[in-house]
Amino acid sequence: MGNDPHAALAAFNRFGLGPSPGDLALARSDPRGFLKEELRSSYAAVIGPGELPTTRKALQALFLDQYEKRMAREAAALAPPQGPPAQSAAMEPKPQEAKDDKAKPKDPNAEQKIFREEAMARLSAQMSARSGFIERLVAFWSNHFAVSVAKGGFVRASAGAFEREAIRPHILGKFADLLIAVEQHPAMIFFLDNQRSIGPSSRAGTLDGKGLNENLAREILELHTLGVDGGYSQADVTALARIITGWSFAEASSETGEPGAFLFKSNWHEPGAQTLLGRIYDETGRAQGELALRDLARRPATARHIATKFARHFVADAPPRDLVEALTKNFLQTDGDLKELCLALIDHDAAWRALAAKIRTPNEFVVAALRATGFPLKEPGPALNVMNALGMPLWQPGGPNGFADTASVWASPEQMKLRLDASWQMAQRVKDVEPMAALETAFGEAASRETREAVARAESRPQAIALLFMSPEFQRR
Repeated sequence: MGNDPHAALAAFNRFGLGPSPGDLALARSDPRGFLKEELRSSYAAVIGPGELPTTRKALQALFLDQYEKRMAREAAALAPPQGPPAQSAAMEPKPQEAKDDKAKPKDPNAEQKIFREEAMARLSAQMSARSGFIERLVAFWSNHFAVSVAKGGFVRASAGAFEREAIRPHILGKFADLLIAVEQHPAMIFFLDNQRSIGPSSRAGTLDGKGLNENLAREILELHTLGVDGGYSQADVTALARIITGWSFAEASSETGEPGAFLFKSNWHEPGAQTLLGRIYDETGRAQGELALRDLARRPATARHIATKFARHFVADAPPRDLVEALTKNFLQTDGDLKELCLALIDHDAAWRALAAKIRTPNEFVVAALRATGFPLKEPGPALNVMNALGMPLWQPGGPNGFADTASVWASPEQMKLRLDASWQMAQRVKDVEPMAALETAFGEAASRETREAVARAESRPQAIALLFMSPEFQRR
């Protein structure tokens, strides 16, 4: 594989987020070693806090904003009605002044401001990454454990911190630790309504007559661990829902716990032993749920589910059977060590032999375009707007199963038309970039003759850049 330009390109496209100027030469002599080097840094996935708020601080800002708005509404409702103040014709606003005042944009609220800051941090990490392999892992696990800002301000304020605090620190650690961190994060709890789940026989349940909410338990089994064909039953869903009753978060008015933090409500927890997948869990409190999750993380069905999704994401929609078997075996033998899973993927020949048939997601497409042209993104708006137009708004999938990860979804005729429009819009922003230099950055010697000729013969720089973005080498990975 040494000095193979196609293998070097695969290191960036199949596993990463596309090359930046000069990158292909770094990977050409040893593409596999180049990817492994990125895995050696224990800090590669971490975004330093900087000005970004923790989950607690983000939610506290949201709670305060909501409180202040509620107080303002109540004050307005109690205020005595007032007639229009008398004013002379000279003091009346002119039509143009009224129009200008109406057009003045409103200041972003707390969750919008936090969301944009988090979005910029994520995009900056993706653009500056060595190969982008680590950032692809972050995006994979964020999509696997999907939450959606469409749920409202709570998730919009905490989605970025959820990814930074629950996912990034664990993507090269043990799957069980990642699983527990995710399921105990307020964003996931709120997204799947577990803060409303009360054990029927708990102290709170017997007093209020409220009961279980099975949303989180169902998605843990169906999406996060075993998979839809993982051998569980409705009785197992109910049992897991009982096991994780009391997993909640401290709200603004909570008498215990810091607002915005995970909170185990013991008086909401269903008492007694529960039987899940044939095993009896007679532990008490929060420990019962954590042990159940660790057992789910070690199940063969979980190993196969994760291995299949992993291979599908990085290699092919119908991944090679021998690759899936190797990844499943690795997951079981290493107790779900995700760094070892990555190494097994890189070392397997099938991961490099497969044709480049996967289509870049809108996020991958936009970031690859920014990296190839060296566009200095100053604020997240331009990138977010393109992702929205292409059907992948940041942290906003249509449901808990995340965004689709198959070529048929992202290569439809409608999607290709949208990508053509987006390519032209992005090309206008980088019209000073020399197209052939961008081609060398993006593909090097692996560029096809057809793509080289199309870019070289373009009538203008923007047209040439747009053709580069729409080329098969750029769209496929």
